[in-house]
Amino acid sequence: MRTSVQKRKTKETDISLELCLDGGGVSISTGIGFFDHMLNSFAVHGSFGLRLKTVGDLEVDCHHTVEDTGIVLGDAFADALGDRSGIARFGSFYAPMDEALAFAAVDVSGRPFLVFHADFPQERIGGYDSCMTEEFFRAFAFHAGITLHARVEYGENAHHQTEALFKAAAHAVRLAVGETGNGVLSTKGSL
Repeated sequence: MRTSVQKRKTKETDISLELCLDGGGVSISTGIGFFDHMLNSFAVHGSFGLRLKTVGDLEVDCHHTVEDTGIVLGDAFADALGDRSGIARFGSFYAPMDEALAFAAVDVSGRPFLVFHADFPQERIGGYDSCMTEEFFRAFAFHAGITLHARVEYGENAHHQTEALFKAAAHAVRLAVGETGNGVLSTKGSL
């Protein structure tokens, strides 16, 4: 089983996380209802087992909680993937959510990069700042060591746009980390 256990404690957040790339239970608690909903969607649609507890300085705002959770989740993916041999490496997916459509493409390359395009019409979704979606995906991509392209094609509701992005990313990552039984998918022989 491809698993990782991560713990990270700073003056801003205290995070414990268990990840299984091959499935398992899902339990999410960050103190931000909408963010919990997005991470739950990410785990379910990616078919990942994910147990996560984040305690952050929400009296400041949601920034540290969301970004640091992305950091720890990215670290867990990098750890669980090991040398990245025997995986499909690439994945892409479109996900609709009512009037919104999002796209994500992933290369599990060891070269972290994020291209993000989304214009959210509402600044907040419950206790979650819409702009934090990009910060989460940046932290996740850079710490997982993946190239991630994510964009909202269209939509009018920030909740729908954000949920479509998380679902598209989950499916793209699921496809990319899918086991092939082959070696490292690179002409160089390593990632």
